Amino acid sequence: MRTLRVRDLMSEKPITVHPDTQMLEARQRMLEARIRHLIVTDDTRVVGIVTDRDIRLNLPSPATSLSVWEMNFLLAKLTVRDVMTRAVMLVDPKRSAAEAAQIMLMHKISALPVTEGERLVGIITESDFVRVVAGLDGAA
Repeated sequence: MRTLRVRDLMSEKPITVHPDTQMLEARQRMLEARIRHLIVTDDTRVVGIVTDRDIRLNLPSPATSLSVWEMNFLLAKLTVRDVMTRAVMLVDPKRSAAEAAQIMLMHKISALPVTEGERLVGIITESDFVRVVAGLDGAA
């Protein structure tokens, strides 16, 4: 049985955003693509990752006393840079899938950007592992 590699499971061409993208625009892109992670790049390298949880934690509470206009004004000012995680763990596509899974479990993260050198080539997420176990991917 051959060893599964990150490249066998990853999603190629992940959706990326620039740090200056408005948070609400990033949220909309996630909703439209039905994804939970956006990789943040500065056009040449990975500088962060933003998750649906990062965005939810920065939305106002339903119990807020702010008016709709005040909330919209404040939300319009937030950018991905304001809510993203900067300390991003990266993984090489040649690394074993088991090692990537161990990294994700150990650090309690649900996605790893996949890079060759500084170049972003994909993303591997919990869903990619579930797909293989469920037999919905030809990698197994």
